This record gives sequence, C-alpha cells and structure tokens, in this order.
Amino acid sequence: MKKSKKFLTVTLASAMVFGALTTAALPVGAVGNGPNYNGNESIRTSILTTYEEMVDFLKKQEARQANLELEVIGQSVKGRDLYVAKFITNPENPTILFLTQQHGNEQLATEGALEFIKHLGTNKTKGVLDNVNVIVVPMLNPDGAMGDVNFSTDNYIADGGRHLTRANANNVDLNREHNKDISVMEPEARALYENVFEKYEIDYLIDLHHQGTQSALDNKYVSGSILYPTNGEVDPHVIENSKKLGAVVYHEIESKGWGLLGKYNGGSGDNIGRNGIAKRYGIATLLFEMRGMSDHTNPSAVLGQKSNGYLIKQSIATLDSTVRAIADGSIETVDTSFWETLPFQRNKVAEEEGEEDGE
Repeated sequence: MKKSKKFLTVTLASAMVFGALTTAALPVGAVGNGPNYNGNESIRTSILTTYEEMVDFLKKQEARQANLELEVIGQSVKGRDLYVAKFITNPENPTILFLTQQHGNEQLATEGALEFIKHLGTNKTKGVLDNVNVIVVPMLNPDGAMGDVNFSTDNYIADGGRHLTRANANNVDLNREHNKDISVMEPEARALYENVFEKYEIDYLIDLHHQGTQSALDNKYVSGSILYPTNGEVDPHVIENSKKLGAVVYHEIESKGWGLLGKYNGGSGDNIGRNGIAKRYGIATLLFEMRGMSDHTNPSAVLGQKSNGYLIKQSIATLDSTVRAIADGSIETVDTSFWETLPFQRNKVAEEEGEEDGE
C-alpha cells in the first residue's frame, strides 16, 4: 500500500523557467513532416553521446548540483556500471521515473534526458524540485548503445565508428523481461528492479523509446506516439493515472505546433515495461515512442541526423511538462478526454510493420 503523497504549490517563477526550456523556435511541422523523413540522409553515430561521455557528464553535473545524487545500480553484461540520477528532496513528495534506452539503438531520448538533468541543476528550478522527486535512468542498455555485443552488427546501417543495437550484449530485448522473476532477468533489467523499483516508491514512469520513421496520421508523419497500460490485470486506477500522465504530454506537444502524436498500437503482454511495471508495482506508466531510430538493419526505421535537434527538444518537453504537472498537482485535473478520439498511427510502408518498429 502506497503512503499518501503531498502536493505543494510550484512557484510561478520556477514554472516559467521550466517552460522556457522548450520554447526555442522550431519550424511548423518540423518533427512530423520535416526533412529526411525517408531515412536516407546521413546517419552518423559519432555525433551521439558515448557511454563514457555520459558517465563523465553525469559526474560533472553531480559535482555542480546540490540536489543531484548519482547511484550505480548494477552492471551490464559487459561490466559497464548502470547509473541512476536522483533528485530526491523529500521522500514524501510524488516521484517520477524516466527510463531511457532499454533498446540501445534508441538514443535521442537519452540525449534529451541528459540535457534535462543539466537544466534541473539551475537555481531557478528549486521551487519545482522541492515539490517532486525525479529519478532518471539515462541508459539502461549501454552495451547495445556502444555496439559491444556478442552477435554480429554487420547488417546495421549507420556510420560513425560504432553501431547501436536494440538488444543487450546477450541479444535479449530488455523490454520483454518485465514479467519474469527478478532473479532470472538479464543483468540490466535485474538491476533496475532490485535497486530502483524495489528500493524507491515511484508514482509515475515514462518509458522513452523510438519507433520507425513511417508512422503517420492522415498521411502526415507523426513525431511520436503514446500509450498507457493495456494489460487486463492492471488496476483501473493505475490506468486512469497513466492516462493523465499521457494527457500532460499530449497537450504539451500538441501546443507547440511542431509535434504530431498518435496512439501507439501496442500489445497487452505483461512482459512489456508499461504493462508489467504497472501490474507489478501499481505505478502509472506511459510509453512514449519518438520518431526514428539511431541505427537499425532496416533503412526505413532510421531517421537522418538533421532531425536530431527537434526530436531531442520533444524529449525535453515531455520531461519538463510532466515534472511541472506533478509538482503543482495539475496532473490531477488534466483533461484526458482526447484519449477517446486519438487515432492509432498507421505505417506508410508495409515492411515496417512488426515488433522492430518500436516497443
């Protein structure tokens, strides 16, 4: 049974600062219908943050930020430390967890999460962080992110010195581990469960992924898609809170004018994160699938690097809006009626159908 959490009032000044993080001008339709939508533009993994660069960044931010504490929750198959960034000012506050890169070839959400961690360290955000706890798992699958795996990556298409794989080093999809006994999970998933879910009282979770490039609504490419838990054993109250979490994200992205979100056509299995976590722990979960992957064996799944900037901004907007809504309590009254009419996205090309398209 979860203990009650308090909701405090975020200061207007802090809210304005958080809002300023995502107000940089972007062209209308940039994410949904911007350049390079066919995945044929240059794709270089060398411009993406490496695992070592991420660790260095996190340690420097920890040294600069009074509210930030890093924790190593375990090791990957190849022995890389798995880091968690924590902003926990009051255990009684509601807590949100952001999880990125269960799939190693889906990195732009991680780039956005790292940028958001830096912004959380500014003095102007203190009014927000006093009212909500934030936990970020910025790269759950570092072996896949670095292409340091026990299987061939010859068919992956990106250039830049390394490939990024969906699976972990053992060629296991970490987002299919969530209904297992913790003791038999892959090392990365086991560390997440033993040292995050079993240790911290988490109220909300956003699982950030990337899908292919060809998903569309009314023949317009989407910038991403969202979905709440759809497993029949998830508590209805948890599903309702998950829909509220999605509503915050939907209204934020739609208000920008450059994003277009559809409903993700996902499965109901409890081996998937948004279902299994909600079922096991009663955590409100939201899947967010951003457009385009960083590497893949299928060219239509990968988005050219010119799209990176605004997709990273979309990730930051997602984190920003949900933290603010939880901190000021507005998530409790957000309008969720859009879920009743939000259409499922559809792929423009048949070959992209299937599990590799996202979640």
